[in-house]
Amino acid sequence: MKNSFVELHARERAEALLDDDVRELVGPLDNMISPHLEPQGIVPESDDGVVLMRGTINGKSALVISIEGKFQGGGIGEVSGAKIVAALEKALEDNQAGKTIYPVLVLDTGGVRLQEANYGLLSISEIQNAVIALKKFVPVIGLVPGRVGSFGGMSITASILSYLIATKKARIALNGPEVIEQEAGVREFDSSDKDLIWNTLGTKQRLATGLVDEVVEDTVDNIKKSVSDAIDAKKDAHRTENIDFYLSLLDKLDLSKKLDIDGYRKLYSEVKSEKHVIDDAVGSNTPGTKSRGRVWFEKLTGIKNAKSSVSTVLHAEKDGKEYVAIVPDADNKFPRVRDGEVGLEEGFAVASIVNKVVADDADKDIKRPIIMVVDVPSQAYGYQEELIGIHVALGSSAAAYAKARQAGHPVIAFIPGDAVSGGFLAHGLQSNRLIALDDTSITIQAMSKASAARITQRTIAELEEATKHVPAMAYDIDNYEKLGALYKLVKGIGSYDATDENVAKINSIIDEAIQTTVGKPADLHFRYETPIAIESGRKATNAVRKAVFEQWNA
Repeated sequence: MKNSFVELHARERAEALLDDDVRELVGPLDNMISPHLEPQGIVPESDDGVVLMRGTINGKSALVISIEGKFQGGGIGEVSGAKIVAALEKALEDNQAGKTIYPVLVLDTGGVRLQEANYGLLSISEIQNAVIALKKFVPVIGLVPGRVGSFGGMSITASILSYLIATKKARIALNGPEVIEQEAGVREFDSSDKDLIWNTLGTKQRLATGLVDEVVEDTVDNIKKSVSDAIDAKKDAHRTENIDFYLSLLDKLDLSKKLDIDGYRKLYSEVKSEKHVIDDAVGSNTPGTKSRGRVWFEKLTGIKNAKSSVSTVLHAEKDGKEYVAIVPDADNKFPRVRDGEVGLEEGFAVASIVNKVVADDADKDIKRPIIMVVDVPSQAYGYQEELIGIHVALGSSAAAYAKARQAGHPVIAFIPGDAVSGGFLAHGLQSNRLIALDDTSITIQAMSKASAARITQRTIAELEEATKHVPAMAYDIDNYEKLGALYKLVKGIGSYDATDENVAKINSIIDEAIQTTVGKPADLHFRYETPIAIESGRKATNAVRKAVFEQWNA
């Protein structure tokens, strides 16, 4: 197609958006390649699939970050993620100094690069943190042209952006149809039904239900004009702040009937937003569905058989700290969250809780610490979850935690259970500090082995062999420690060993972690600065950051 934006590669897209005078940062000649691909027999790219360009858009200073969908499906790894984060942080510094620069993200991405799994999750959470900070100064514009679309953790990022522009060739969803089919079965979502996929995840439906702000014809001129207009008007959809609307919508959802596209459009158009307050958990006589997260929440708060108006979300204040946990409920009305997954209600409820903590403490000099008890086996894999927009639910939670931390609340994640995929992005990775138990039962990863094998076209045996060379691909907490992101890995306490002595020990570690945040920047840089991170875990990240910083004003 003549003058098609979609058909351009990432570098050409960046050049097309910017005026004539452009400058690339950390480009191919810098040879910042991923160190994690060649050990797996994968040929790397010299720019790692991400293009950073500075210039102007109709005379306004701009940064364009363009992801190449043809390299590893646009997946985010350590180097590509570090490039994006470093560039956004420099743009933030300029805006804080009164030098206005407008960031534009061109998203053609499947989310986490599974060949660098946990690096991808860390990087995406760091991208989201930078976006939240930037939105205080300028709109952060997102553009989803097509080819790959925007999936996985980067769909959560898309929900957080100020304004989202797409073409009719794009799709946006947290879970791809193949992953849902793998995890929940073909009856839940038939990945061979192309009409169903496009009607559900395509931009026509996304525009009609508020998940995309504008759909434009696929020409360079149309797209550049839409981006320029969004910048000029400082457009912001505040998508992750519509929490009461979505909780009201979920109240009206008739789960006795299968939700379809027309039915959801009708429901969406008729819902009236009502204020929701998620009350503190209280004790009861009936035990809830057992989980590591529930056990530790109850022991840390002293609430026996804790229950809440949202059965899968527990929160309570104890000794000046706000504890939040997502827990399973075997009888939950939403089948896809019965094992503790993070779904629609969980994401929006957590956001509501955290936003209220921030509002209540707004005028206080000392902000209440927020303690996440993390035991999330994944996000919910379901058709209705994707139709409604589970990525917005998880984005709302992640954004709430990021805003709380940036407002001065110490945000500490304590991990006695699993920390997987979008569930971990929504509830865990926006923390100042990560504390985990050293228990072999804990899984910490971007995707289940079965789904990761299917998406990367490997056998599970081949996947497990690759983890021997790349710790970020492994599923255990000991390999995760090698990335340098943990504040502390607690040895000698099992996931269910919440004895009085062990609870006292964990409380002491949490208090120590809180103290390390006092007087320190409310960012996520701690992850790059631990001894393990500097020596090996984030060595490539730190090299990329140094290069971007040196070239920013060169």
